[in-house]
Amino acid sequence: MCTANIRIIDRSEDLPEMKSYNFFHSPELFRIIEQTPGNYPYMVIATDDKGEVIAHMFATLRRRGSWLPPYLYTQSRVYGEGEYEDLNHKEELFGMMLKALTHKLDRSLCLFIEFSDISEKMFGYQHFRSNGFFPLLWQEIHNSLHSKRPEERLSRHTQNIIKKSYKSGVITREAETKEEIRNFYRLLRGFYRMKLRRLIPPYQQFLKLSKTGKAKILLTIYKNKIIGGCACIYSENNAYLWYLASKAKSHPTLHPKTLTVWYAIQYAYEHQYAHISFMDVGLPWKKNPFRSFILSFGGKPVAKYRWFHFSIPFINRILSWFYSE
Repeated sequence: MCTANIRIIDRSEDLPEMKSYNFFHSPELFRIIEQTPGNYPYMVIATDDKGEVIAHMFATLRRRGSWLPPYLYTQSRVYGEGEYEDLNHKEELFGMMLKALTHKLDRSLCLFIEFSDISEKMFGYQHFRSNGFFPLLWQEIHNSLHSKRPEERLSRHTQNIIKKSYKSGVITREAETKEEIRNFYRLLRGFYRMKLRRLIPPYQQFLKLSKTGKAKILLTIYKNKIIGGCACIYSENNAYLWYLASKAKSHPTLHPKTLTVWYAIQYAYEHQYAHISFMDVGLPWKKNPFRSFILSFGGKPVAKYRWFHFSIPFINRILSWFYSE
């Protein structure tokens, strides 16, 4: 049986010394979130009897609000299950940290907690269930970049689209100025405005992330105007396509979404990352146009769980029953 002391830190000056390789659970991301308006960082720390950090997990609390319709609430997001020095007790430590975090966020009146991008589908299943979480089957797609060149995985149809678009004068490159990042952010906000899951971080967060070297804003440009773009995170020799937006409806013949994804894949390959993951392909419906689009680049679909917990007990019970397996 593993014994550990669990505490939750919400100020960067209180962070202890820790080893961190995963950017999604790093002190660096903690400080970025701390400086982002409407965002609050929580680092869950597990220490041994000597006071040394043996596991940690990072969660972001975000405030959401609108005038029409009027609402104000907070939600928390965790990417992955954290980092562990003691792999022999990984699930046990995770359960201890999950319990502490859930209790903390429930007391903070956080409406719901969401865990995504868990490394294995069944990891932490018992601990999630015992802490009142319920699972939704979710689709993820990973492209391998180390066994074949990306071009070899493309369909002939996608290859022709890319060649034709580049010949039309479209260019793809990394964002170079604050103004370009701001214009990408405007495109992103417009793209997600009518989508159900439309929460995106503030502009300041994208700006700070772009300065770390662990994130890039990649753009698709036509006649000096941004018609597509994506935000990518780079961690532990892997690339993650985080947010994607385009003006595909106003530029259908230029295929800005296709060129943006292709450039993200190329960029990851050229910088010798082993894989690129598409972080939010969505629910695994039989007919999912976005999944089919991403798969056209030669990736592999992976079905995993995304875990949710609502702080309002009767809502959580109803949803747990509705999504019971």
